[in-house]
Amino acid sequence: VQLAESGGGSVQSGGSLRLSCEASGLFYENVAWFRQAPGQEREGVAIIGGDRRTNYAESVRGRFTISRDNIKHIAHLQMDKLTPQDTARYYCATGWNFELDPGLFRYWGLGTQVTVSS
Repeated sequence: VQLAESGGGSVQSGGSLRLSCEASGLFYENVAWFRQAPGQEREGVAIIGGDRRTNYAESVRGRFTISRDNIKHIAHLQMDKLTPQDTARYYCATGWNFELDPGLFRYWGLGTQVTVSS
């Protein structure tokens, strides 16, 4: 499966963005979003299972919402109340494990840049 992220951009603090992840084929059981800022390790942001259960990193809980449409093979990450600390490249991944551990995911997109200015 190939993944393609879109929807990134530049926004002011407090603003919103909606990221999309389009799959060339079927998603695996779980779809997750990760992010990586320069000089930082890749960190998990949100994950959604095939049964629609979700989990979020504490830093984004209550501000970000993950969703998926299995018919259209697309997943979204709605990001609200953005802060400069959310600035990073955001990646979509799909795999079999319901854990926000990048080492457990085999299939990745190339990412989309999100920049939040103060």
